[in-house]
Amino acid sequence: MQLERAIDDFMSYLVGERGYSPHTVRAYRSDLAALASFAAQKTIGDTDELTLEVYRDWLWAASQAGLSKATLARRSATVKSFSAWLSRSNDGATDAASRLRAPKPDRSLPRVLSRDAMDAVLDTLAARTVDGEPIALRDLAIVELLYASALRVSELVGIDLGDLDLDRRTVRVLGKGSKERVVPFGQPAHLALVDYLQRGRPALMARSSNGPGSSAVYLGARGARLGTRSVYGLVSKLLLDVPGSGPEGPHAFRHTAATHLLDGGADLRAVQEMLGHASLGTTQIYTHVTTERLRETYRQAHPRA
Repeated sequence: MQLERAIDDFMSYLVGERGYSPHTVRAYRSDLAALASFAAQKTIGDTDELTLEVYRDWLWAASQAGLSKATLARRSATVKSFSAWLSRSNDGATDAASRLRAPKPDRSLPRVLSRDAMDAVLDTLAARTVDGEPIALRDLAIVELLYASALRVSELVGIDLGDLDLDRRTVRVLGKGSKERVVPFGQPAHLALVDYLQRGRPALMARSSNGPGSSAVYLGARGARLGTRSVYGLVSKLLLDVPGSGPEGPHAFRHTAATHLLDGGADLRAVQEMLGHASLGTTQIYTHVTTERLRETYRQAHPRA
């Protein structure tokens, strides 16, 4: 099969049969486009010519170009999935990448805010809502829910009005792999949401040029569904002056929520379910975070540390 056509067919498979998100599909396509470019340089245009040696040479070239271990590991996983799909699609043809190996990515601890820092962020946002400005009301409702329910930013912006159960304080979200889950939130998030829905959202809806129709909970300044980029911009500004290293995106609040839950004695499997992790091993990174926090406290406080 011609390589470019195979890549297009594989993308259709990821969307139609695996239900992968647009973000994940873009990552797969980017990796395979790099593979196709490398193959073209080797005058390889057909999938039958993709051998284990070709895949290894491609990863080696990427390593020599300075790509990180994490990127190499992701590229390896991409072509292993692609090769396995090719094998199934071609009546049991050889899965050339089945024995492909890549360096394990370095696993760094996620950025986690202290409770005082998290309170300070929320207090700053709450102070901006005094005058009832719609964007300020929305921003507080965004961060309160991100932290309360440990949501991914894609899950947050995808919430519709019908997904909220304000009486039970739960929200239904669509996670990775189109897996649906219901997540609780607390009283502060409930109050922020009610205030935004009563005072902020109607004002933003009135600015819409498309008429009254959006079912999205979170709206942008012109009344359309809020995008992930806007949430990243909001959170990045909020975290600029907050102590701590690591990414300054919305995932910091998800990491913080998970860590604070475990610090407070929550069961690891309950946190796994709340986060929507398929594997308990993914959730266990937060046990390392709490251990490291304990170790740091010990080093600072114990006279014989």
